[in-house]
Parts: sequence; structure tokens; C-alpha cells
Amino acid sequence: MYETFEHTADVGIRVRAAGLAEVFAEAARAMFSLVVVNLDDVRASQSAAISLEAEEPDALLRLWLAELLYTFCVRRLVFARFEVAVRPGGLTATAWGEPIDPARHHLDVEIKAITWHGLKLEHHADGWLAEVIVDI
Repeated sequence: MYETFEHTADVGIRVRAAGLAEVFAEAARAMFSLVVVNLDDVRASQSAAISLEAEEPDALLRLWLAELLYTFCVRRLVFARFEVAVRPGGLTATAWGEPIDPARHHLDVEIKAITWHGLKLEHHADGWLAEVIVDI
């Protein structure tokens, strides 16, 4: 489950999930829901394999979203489905989506960067909570 919240000139993403891998997948989906209004219409016709290293889980979350944003910008792929495996010190993941099609995809927010400001990743008795501020 995810939601967005206002933050000065930026937008925040808040994600709650039972497991850490689900938090990473939902955070990615939340980020792309800002980019593409009709995210459910994105087809899983292409994939991108991603492998990342970071010691701290919050740094790994930021790096994950930054890598997806980079892939979006460079390959012009919009993603809607994510499979993530988090391990100590890193993650491996696959993101599925398709090339941007202005006739089908209603683009909304242009995300410039994933910030360190307000970055939060916490484990609670009922699962995980993540908050990420994206620079728009």
C-alpha cells in the first residue's frame, strides 16, 4: 500500500508493506504512479534486470529508486511491475514495463531526483514503513 504526500515543492511517497522486498516493489510502483497517471495500462512487454549494492537498507532503497529513474530517463521505459529480492548488502530485481507511448500513457509529474531529505525506512511490529521525497 502506498500514498503520496505534499512536501514544499517536492512530493513524498509513503509505503507500508509486510516485508522488505514488498516495500521496495511498492515504492517503485508509487514512484511510477506519479509519472504515469494510468499506470495500470502499462504493459509488461520489456524487462530490466537490476542488481545493486548498498550496506544500509535506506541507502539501498534510495539507490533502487534512483536506478529505476535513470533507466526510465535513458531507455524511455515506464515500469509498472516489480519483483525484488533484498539481501544483506544489496538487491536483485526485475522491473517490467514498456516504452513510453504518448498516445497511451498519460504522463504527469517529471521526477528530477530521489532525495536523501526525509528518507525513512523502518521496521515495526506490523511490517515496514518507508518514506521517500522525490524532487520534481
